[in-house]
Amino acid sequence: MRRLPLRRMVTLATLAVVGAATLGSTAACGDDSDGAGSSSGPVTLRLGYFPNITHAPAVVGVEKGIFAEKLGANVKLDPKTFNAGPAAIEAVFSGALDATYIGPNPTVNAFSKSKGEAVRVVSGAASGGVALVVKPGINGPQDLKGKKVATPQLGNTQDVAVRYWLKQQGLTTTKEGGGDVKIVPQENAQTVETFSSGAIDAAWVPEPFVSRLVNAGGKVLVDERDLWPDKKFVITNLLVSTKFLKAHPDVVQKLVDGQVAANEFVNSKPDEAQQAISDAIGKISGKPLDLKLIKQAWPTLEFTNDPIATSLKAGLDHAVDVKLTDPVDLKGLYDLTYLNKALKAQGKPEVVQP
Repeated sequence: MRRLPLRRMVTLATLAVVGAATLGSTAACGDDSDGAGSSSGPVTLRLGYFPNITHAPAVVGVEKGIFAEKLGANVKLDPKTFNAGPAAIEAVFSGALDATYIGPNPTVNAFSKSKGEAVRVVSGAASGGVALVVKPGINGPQDLKGKKVATPQLGNTQDVAVRYWLKQQGLTTTKEGGGDVKIVPQENAQTVETFSSGAIDAAWVPEPFVSRLVNAGGKVLVDERDLWPDKKFVITNLLVSTKFLKAHPDVVQKLVDGQVAANEFVNSKPDEAQQAISDAIGKISGKPLDLKLIKQAWPTLEFTNDPIATSLKAGLDHAVDVKLTDPVDLKGLYDLTYLNKALKAQGKPEVVQP
């Protein structure tokens, strides 16, 4: 997948923060709450998401007008795209975002940094779509000894996953890139280049970069789905600012209604969803994502409204085990009231509140 230029992403994040600082508490997030927990006047919902396959419900929800329809005439949707979890979380903290689709590790970090106050997970979005891709000569974990393995970012979800998996195989890693296996954090787009040039030997990455590396001559050594119960683990959540949630619970309900409807579209009309993703990425980056690549990656993902809370907690435990974070009490992170109301309205099974 073609990533947005770094300058564009920095500009987006900067504008978001500057806008929040300028507008303050009366920003367009619609902090016109009447004190009764409902939105009596026009509200703007600023929604963050990543222009990639693992955020398909968000991309499709925006592109197909699903969110706009569910939110109604009284709520203006202001979508904002990001390419990194930390940038999206900073936008939430600064007041520049009201909600965002985001991965499990940034979710935990946001909850921890704010001492459980700033954010709530209101729905899941996607599961799966991550693998360890290696050079053809690597046939098992012991073959990785002395090799270089790329991850998207130090301490990110995939970085934790590979370090924990290697530890289970009796192999050591360090934050500084030492140990039996040298972990090399780098941007996913760079990983495609370094893998092709031979600068790295493997990478633990999300789709569509798994498919890109396979197409570049690699092979999947570990499909991360195989490491989890029922092959399910969270890759994308829907996170909402607690401040916005308290001010506008009715808007959050409509947003979650939109998430459920978007997932229904993605699952029932995959061809249309894939085309929408390709087109959306083209609008943002200037070049559509190859439809063949999307179709190749699609079967590795499951688009589910269940946030699979047990996998997020396990991921946190793994990060603690490899000494990349301290323990965090996740009590209060999830508020699935809105999700279960949306599911019940459609006659679908509700999700157990963690």
